[in-house]
Amino acid sequence: MPEQPVADPRFSEFLFLQAQSAGMFLGQIPNPQTGTNQVNLRAAKSVLDCLEMLEGKTRGNLTATEAKLLATAVNNLRPLYDQVSED
Repeated sequence: MPEQPVADPRFSEFLFLQAQSAGMFLGQIPNPQTGTNQVNLRAAKSVLDCLEMLEGKTRGNLTATEAKLLATAVNNLRPLYDQVSED
């Protein structure tokens, strides 16, 4: 019988930080240094690409909660990226 994945609280914190960074790069969250909303599509794409890569590389190795959190981050950020890049 295969071992069940064990939750690691650092994974959730990592995802929140990545999602927050992507949100800032997409102009959804003010830059903490300037207080202004700025768009950096290259940086946002880099974060989103890394989260999508992580989703594939960790498949089957995450708890159900971790997998859902990662999928939610990607599923929320992808349309935001698409919307901002079209403007």
